[in-house]
Amino acid sequence: MTTQKEAQSEETCPAQGLLKLLSGKWKPELFRLAVEAPLRFSSVLRQIEGSNKQTLSVALKELEEVGLLERVVIKQKPLHVEYNLTEKGISLIPIFKQLESIS
Repeated sequence: MTTQKEAQSEETCPAQGLLKLLSGKWKPELFRLAVEAPLRFSSVLRQIEGSNKQTLSVALKELEEVGLLERVVIKQKPLHVEYNLTEKGISLIPIFKQLESIS
């Protein structure tokens, strides 16, 4: 049985927290795309081969919940939604790029 104290001590490495935030089927790819430009759902759906609406919407929502992306409703015709990196997300770009360069 794992106690709460043991679970907290497992995250002593700062990189482990980032890896947990970006773990998931499409989250690293979504983060990488968000670094390049604001994300629009239909565009991302076309860009990520093999993705589907449900998994992408869940991944975007989770990235929003942990504070890496913000959802912005653009009130132009046609009405649409974009996802942008938050300050927290922007601060993780150097770390993410370092992780990319390892492979």
